[in-house]
Amino acid sequence: MPSFPVSPPDDLTLTLLNVSLTGIILFRPVPGEAGPDDIVDFAYDYLNPAAQRMLQLPEQPADTFLTLYPHARQTGIFAFYCAAYHAAEACRYDVNYQHDGLDNFFRLSAQRSGPRLVVSFTDTADHSRTPAEQALRESQAREQAARAAAERERNLLETILTQAPVAMGVLQGEEQVVVAVNEQMSTIWGYPRAQLLGRPLLEAVPELLGQGFTELMADVARTGVPFVGTEVPALLLRNGRLDTYYFNFVYQPLYDAAGGLLGVLDLAVDVTTQVHSRQDIQNLNEELAATNEELHAANEEFFQNNTELARTQLQLQQLNEELEARVLARTQEARAARAEAEEHRARLERLFMQAPASICILGGPALVYELVNPGYQQLFPGRSLLGKPILEALPEIAGHTVYHTFQQVYETGVTHQELGMLIPLARPEDGVLEDRYFNYIQQARHNEQGHIDGVLVFAFEVTDQVRAHQAQEATAKQLKLITDALPVLISYLDREEKYQFVNQAYEPWFKVPAESLLGRTVRSVVGEAAYAQIKDYIGRALAGEQLTFEARMPYSAEVIKYIHTNYVPDVQHGEVKGFYVLITDITDQVEARRQVAAANEELHLRNADLAALNQQLTRTNVDLDNFIYTASHDLKAPITNIEGLLHVLQSMLTVSPAPAPDAAPVLGMMYESVTRFKRTIGHLSDVTKLQKEHAQPTSEVALEPVLQDVVLDLAPLISQSGAQLAVDFANSPSVRFSPKNLRSVLFNLLSNALKYRRPDRLPRVRLGSHADGDYVVLTVQDNGLGLAPEQLSELFTMFRRLHSHVEGSGLGLYMVKRSVENAGGHVSVVSEPGAGSTFSVYFRR
Repeated sequence: MPSFPVSPPDDLTLTLLNVSLTGIILFRPVPGEAGPDDIVDFAYDYLNPAAQRMLQLPEQPADTFLTLYPHARQTGIFAFYCAAYHAAEACRYDVNYQHDGLDNFFRLSAQRSGPRLVVSFTDTADHSRTPAEQALRESQAREQAARAAAERERNLLETILTQAPVAMGVLQGEEQVVVAVNEQMSTIWGYPRAQLLGRPLLEAVPELLGQGFTELMADVARTGVPFVGTEVPALLLRNGRLDTYYFNFVYQPLYDAAGGLLGVLDLAVDVTTQVHSRQDIQNLNEELAATNEELHAANEEFFQNNTELARTQLQLQQLNEELEARVLARTQEARAARAEAEEHRARLERLFMQAPASICILGGPALVYELVNPGYQQLFPGRSLLGKPILEALPEIAGHTVYHTFQQVYETGVTHQELGMLIPLARPEDGVLEDRYFNYIQQARHNEQGHIDGVLVFAFEVTDQVRAHQAQEATAKQLKLITDALPVLISYLDREEKYQFVNQAYEPWFKVPAESLLGRTVRSVVGEAAYAQIKDYIGRALAGEQLTFEARMPYSAEVIKYIHTNYVPDVQHGEVKGFYVLITDITDQVEARRQVAAANEELHLRNADLAALNQQLTRTNVDLDNFIYTASHDLKAPITNIEGLLHVLQSMLTVSPAPAPDAAPVLGMMYESVTRFKRTIGHLSDVTKLQKEHAQPTSEVALEPVLQDVVLDLAPLISQSGAQLAVDFANSPSVRFSPKNLRSVLFNLLSNALKYRRPDRLPRVRLGSHADGDYVVLTVQDNGLGLAPEQLSELFTMFRRLHSHVEGSGLGLYMVKRSVENAGGHVSVVSEPGAGSTFSVYFRR
């Protein structure tokens, strides 16, 4: 039976909840700081089986509503729940929720019951649809798809590029011109998208020259075989500095429906952080191995010292027992035992003097040095100890614990022992206090009457061992801080597959403190399903094999991760003690690869559609060209006949005895109309020819002679307008272009500058040229009427005239732009109303 926080339902209510086809949720509001009316979230108290099935949640989820469904705010569901909780009656809400793993239409009904909110809901995806409803939905979907098809086809490529979770770019031709690129790729290459588009890759990103990427791309274009690179280094310019970065990337050829190569798709993921992290971990492993060796050596030394200390302590205890026995014997046989006691004292003194440990005897309440063996004297070189109270010989220990324990042992007779005690002692050469560490035993000495008359000291200096241990602990602490800060899971498993070390990165994965995993088997931590994926790898690592692999890890039904794992065996003296584990979460990368594959498939389909559309447009253009050619050709004969009839009519009027007075003007207008008609037909023929000119022969053409020829043709207009021309072709005196088309460009730009002059000032026209990268730029600047910003987009449109007070066909600028673009160049214009315009024509070198 489910657990209810207020009172359990009766059997009938529970049965209704279990058999209900409607989802039922019991919510408990989570109040904010402002009080009970300030609801910041809802906690789950109960979900009936229908709700569990539709939402794929347990009966009582641990996470709150907004944690599971963060998009519920923007879709209005959370606001609806809050309003329903404060309302006095049931509230309803319909919503199509397409977020957080759901894509369903929900009908919601909610009402407050005591301290809880009861929610009933249905999910249209949970019911079978009738054939009629299914057919209606399919019809609506087809109609909606038909309406959106054109917009999708226009925006699809840009959407894929801009929204793809990986860096993407499309390159075309032998020069590998960048025709499409998203922000991620422009960030990787280190240049804005505007500087990349339309330029060859090595020109846009010159740092890639000689690094082999363009050669790989050319092989992909030539062979049609995709290339996959993993953690490949690349030297790139970022923030003004060349650095090495690492990438996983794919070069994928793109084809049209006919199998022709459209270009190469470049998909890239920056894995520099991952590579650096792995390199750092390898360095840490080496340092950790060295530290373990030092620790092992230090432990062995500590063990030997402790063993020697125990042995010597036992000897001391035996000596003390023997001394006490002798003292008692002397009490009973004082005179007879005196000689023997002296001999025993001498023997004991020899033993003290020859012992490998540091030994001294302090006598009386002032603890005067009565006996100091060479080992003890070596602890204090340059000091005189014998016959001096301990505070006179070692004044720096006054107030230190070691002196207090001396007094306690003398007063109580209780033996005292210390391990690794810090005692600051003055250096003999300069008197500076130096931290030194000692293991020592302080034991009371008794006289013949059994009274305490001194203290025996047995000591070892362990300064080097303690400092080594401190350094080892500091290193271990530093390694712990470093491993905890790394965004990867780092652990150590012993031969029983139990965790002996884990870093903090394990906590968010398994929702438990990292320390609680120590001593647990990997199987109990990751679960049976996930353990089955790595069991064989663990066996190989414990056999001494260093492994790197990727795996899908189903830690639970809700948590599935893809991991990149390194196993590094810990081999000591030829035996594998365990192995180190480094795990990187690559779930996002795997999902990205899947999305890229899906996007590539979709892109391939769209390319096929675009190819078909391109063929259709090509056929349409051919039909239009044929129509224009046919129309211009078929209209020439009737116009010629009309012109001939006009000549006949004029001759008839000339010989007529009394011609009508208005006949001459009308006849003049008819001649003018025929002339304009013939000129239009001529322009149509020129446009048709221009549409087909994609490979006009080019040569190096000097600008000055062509301009002089144009000026001769425009001499009447120049004279009439009083125009002043300023010419400077010194920087770039020639361009590579068709001579005929260059004359047309200069004629149209110069005649427009003269025709569209301001009536209130003399026209001044400046013509110049200069080099700009791969282009020679011809500029024509005037001080005429100028254009408004909104007119610039229509300036180069066929038959579009922006000033009607001057006669023209509206084809000149269109023909200029088209002829230049056919040769690989482009035209730009900057204009200001009343100030004039500047046309810049870019001729490719």
